Amino acid sequence: MARGINKVILVGNLGNDPEMKYTQGGMAICTLSLATTSVRKDKDGQQIEKTEWHRVKLFGKLGEIAGEYLKKGRQVYIEGSIRYDKFTGADGVEKYFTDIVADDMQMLGGQGGGEGGERPQRSAAPRSAPGGNAPRGGGSAPMPPARNDEPYPDDDIPF
Repeated sequence: MARGINKVILVGNLGNDPEMKYTQGGMAICTLSLATTSVRKDKDGQQIEKTEWHRVKLFGKLGEIAGEYLKKGRQVYIEGSIRYDKFTGADGVEKYFTDIVADDMQMLGGQGGGEGGERPQRSAAPRSAPGGNAPRGGGSAPMPPARNDEPYPDDDIPF
């Protein structure tokens, strides 16, 4: 029998600052509220925007990084899986939750929230394709030489 795939990729903006909690064992749990907006045209040619809200959970070191660096309004890329949960409250009513459990998170754009003083962003190194092979392309441009005058050396960036 073939395995299923549970994969979610979201690019959106945070609706509020991350909420941090820690387990009794000290593991970080970061909860984000992420808005994704799609635009389509109706039959009259008018643009219609639809915003979906997603509850995202990040665990461990990834959660610590998200809690420290993400702020309301920040654009972020999330990759993970969807999880459904339900529980019965004290009042006997069943409550249902849909969470995105993040495996990967990348901060995009500026710091969001209209704040100034943006920190330079580094582009991530290309990730390996499934199976451990490097992505194939029609050719690759040579990498520019490393600069020593960068304000944030690689050792100082936690991601």
